[in-house]
Amino acid sequence: MGEVAEWDVFEVLEPASQRIPFVFNSPHSGRYYPQTFLEQSRLDSHSIRRSEDHFVDELFQAATHLGAPLLRAHFPRAFLDVNREPYELDPRMFDGVLPAHANISSMRVAGGLGTVPRLVAENMEIYRSRFPVEEALARIEAIYKPYHATLRKLIARTHVQFGMAVLVDCHSMPGNVHLPGSGQRPDFIIGDRYGTSAAAELSRVAVELLEGLGYAVTRNKPYAGGFITEHYGRPTRGLHALQIEINRSLYVDESTLVKKSGFAALATDLATFVAALASHVEDYGAYLPLAAE
Repeated sequence: MGEVAEWDVFEVLEPASQRIPFVFNSPHSGRYYPQTFLEQSRLDSHSIRRSEDHFVDELFQAATHLGAPLLRAHFPRAFLDVNREPYELDPRMFDGVLPAHANISSMRVAGGLGTVPRLVAENMEIYRSRFPVEEALARIEAIYKPYHATLRKLIARTHVQFGMAVLVDCHSMPGNVHLPGSGQRPDFIIGDRYGTSAAAELSRVAVELLEGLGYAVTRNKPYAGGFITEHYGRPTRGLHALQIEINRSLYVDESTLVKKSGFAALATDLATFVAALASHVEDYGAYLPLAAE
């Protein structure tokens, strides 16, 4: 883990001044793969990128020009997933004994997608062999905990300044994702943990704004939001958390991972979306229902 100290594992893109009560977070778009990690992996440097939320941080970069901070990871999701509990760990991956407080039985661990993942998308095993449990715990100490401490500070600062805060957790999904029981493939999914992480009015407006831009949008299915959305969304305290999933086929070739010609237009649409959502919150934020519906 000495290599971690040699690169910036995440950064906050700050606006000149914060003008809107929003915080944007891109926890899965990191694309720096430490050499020691690549040497541990059985995957090549292209296949290991299958779990990335490709370029999502760039798609939402306009948020800073609109007056909101953007926290973005540089470490890849395959290395460490901060959208999990801090210790969702699979004991079969490690040499040594996990701490007693580790959650070894969650569905995410069973699926190979714990805090230190065992798989990337398409069920491809990451590691050649077990590795010391101390290394996994060191990643949590060096990256996970500072990342969440930074996110908490951004949300708290926003809440103090505006009396409320809206966290937008930014993700992408594979192009072949479709709604259960149908052939519909949404362009966007807005997740609010089924109304528990944000006021229903906020989710409704987010869906309507994206639909108004011509996109197919669903809410909570099949993605309702992960640990970050669930953990930070406290509507009764004026803390709202939305997860937004973008269909990758809109903007990236999923085979080559090269941006499509529509990338800039999508980024422009997202800037329009953020500005309109912020305007709605500015006009009606004080009247957002305190309790999720």
